[in-house]
Amino acid sequence: MLHNFIAPNSIAVIGASDDTQKPGGKIVQNILSKGYTGRLFLINPKASTVQGRPAFPTLQDLPQKPDLAFIAIPARSVVSALTELAELGTKHVIVLSAGFGEVDERGRQEEMRLAQIAGENGILLLGPNCLGVMSPVHAGKFAGLLPDMRPGGIDFISGSGATVDCLIEQAVRRGLEFHTFVTVGNSAQIGVTDALALYDADHGPMSSKFIMLYLEKVGDPEILLKHARSLAAKGCILTGIKSGVTEAGSRAAASHTGAMATSDKTVQALLDKAGIIRVQSRLELVDLAIALVLAKGSYNGRRVCVITDAGGPGVMAADELNRQGFVVPQLKSRTRELLGEVLPPGAGLGNPVDCLPSRTPAQLSSVLEILGREESDALDSIVLLAANPWGSHNWDIYEVIIKAMDTMDIPIFPSFVTAVSSAAGLERFRTAGKCYFEDEVSLARALGRMVNRPKPMEPESCPSGYDPDAIRNLLDGIRGTVSGSRTRQVLAAAGIPVPAQRELIERKELDELAREIPFPWVMKVIGPLHKSDLGGIMTGIRDLTAAHAAWDRLMNIAQATGVMVQQTVSGNEVLLGLSRQDAFGHLVAFGLGGIYAEALGDVHFALAPLSKEEARRLITSMRALRVIEGVRGQAGMDVEVLADLLVRVSLLARDTPRIQEMDINPLKGEGAALLAVDVRIIMQP
Repeated sequence: MLHNFIAPNSIAVIGASDDTQKPGGKIVQNILSKGYTGRLFLINPKASTVQGRPAFPTLQDLPQKPDLAFIAIPARSVVSALTELAELGTKHVIVLSAGFGEVDERGRQEEMRLAQIAGENGILLLGPNCLGVMSPVHAGKFAGLLPDMRPGGIDFISGSGATVDCLIEQAVRRGLEFHTFVTVGNSAQIGVTDALALYDADHGPMSSKFIMLYLEKVGDPEILLKHARSLAAKGCILTGIKSGVTEAGSRAAASHTGAMATSDKTVQALLDKAGIIRVQSRLELVDLAIALVLAKGSYNGRRVCVITDAGGPGVMAADELNRQGFVVPQLKSRTRELLGEVLPPGAGLGNPVDCLPSRTPAQLSSVLEILGREESDALDSIVLLAANPWGSHNWDIYEVIIKAMDTMDIPIFPSFVTAVSSAAGLERFRTAGKCYFEDEVSLARALGRMVNRPKPMEPESCPSGYDPDAIRNLLDGIRGTVSGSRTRQVLAAAGIPVPAQRELIERKELDELAREIPFPWVMKVIGPLHKSDLGGIMTGIRDLTAAHAAWDRLMNIAQATGVMVQQTVSGNEVLLGLSRQDAFGHLVAFGLGGIYAEALGDVHFALAPLSKEEARRLITSMRALRVIEGVRGQAGMDVEVLADLLVRVSLLARDTPRIQEMDINPLKGEGAALLAVDVRIIMQP
């Protein structure tokens, strides 16, 4: 299905023109200039030729149906043109014309009409307000730079044509090569997520290993998740930007393509679960793509050697690599001895290896040969920083680096900071098919994103002691807040332990309870939601006299309907929660518990349901991890038990999707003895 967008045997341009200042003229010029070899049908009712090629007055005059059609005419005539293409039998259409949903409500209605016509006739429709498509076969893009596209390059699917143009300028300047661009414009029918599904369906041995995404709206999160996981299983790595997650960004996106805002934490959780490496800017996306291309398929190694000809950049690179979790190991004594034989006095022989500004091509070649031979078992990558101390074209240095990149098993990530003085040499470097960085800190951050990338994982099924049927039966038909007794039954069916406790309606029940639950007690008001804000939680109740006094105080709180008495639990406190996010499903939350959950903001999120590894990642990503594990002699919490409980909470969302909110705040205890102390579940209608 993707094939006719990127490799059609015939193309029609409706609105073809001699005026290359118009989309219909520019796209014809671009298709011709890039040497399209298929049949090109130009439709213009007022001209017999367009740009020196024969033109046809109407679609009905064509000798055959085109595989792909571009529509580049005023918006008011697009519906009619699409209808004619449907009658002709064309199944792939790109609408370049603007003036639809990005303008007003009437335009949105016209978009809906286009989608309806396309759907009824089995047409795949890109646009409207679309920049077009580029591939090695044709340059169906009406604006911006037209780089040479090649198999093995990067695929880029974008919700913004301008983003493609702006990114290309940066990428091509640094030698990054592309295979296809697909822009979706206003996404009347096909959005970025749907286009990704097309790439997945057509993915084969010769497809690109890397796909870039620019999203202003997600579309169907389940489709994105499904196809991102499928592509990952086929060896493809996805990277992307999701914009429009702030109020200001949402307004800009809505005025651009009608996109709706989605909370940033929900977007991040979705992309993490899909295994998509998220960045925030075009430059970061280019840096990350260069890292992936140069990695030679080795995306996980953390042992790095830094080679530099200037001390400062080497230090900054080493610092940032360390921040990103890399190791910059000391080189072997034999390696340092051999380096000392080829480098001048004063050179740095450890790691970083400082070759000094006086380095020669022969010296750099020897350094790389020594590292490749002596450190192949101790290094995963080489970061190579090359300046231009003599103000020359620097080609002799770049030539050495190209040879090493081609012949060494250890991947080399070069950074060249002299784009002006070395312009001629860098042009030859790019012509040789190589790409590079322009800043050592950005290089290290890109490597960090690559190595620390999220990996799609399948969720757990049913852990021991988890009964999905019982949970569904217990919550079936319940609306609003679930009662405390029913909540405890749900937790028991999920295998989530709770402290000994009982809900009391009358004061006299306190005396009987003293024989069942030993002091000290915790007493909590029943009724109000935010108990701690109202003084509705009293701790350290050590005898019946104190219990009766606490009863009187708690029952005087507005909306109090009773009191819960609970055994006292000592230890750390954490929060586990669920929150429904419409089409995205449920967010699982994990953070410090009690009053610190919101005050410190150290809460992390993932989309339900979770794998055990995703649950561990939520826990270990906490800034307060050392507190949770126990510091200064305090007993900590067992991380594996915490991860198991997080998985169980996440499965509640899978098995009872009507849960609107759930809070376990706090989950408290020491070691493996962790108990859900205070739990609230709210159900949707």
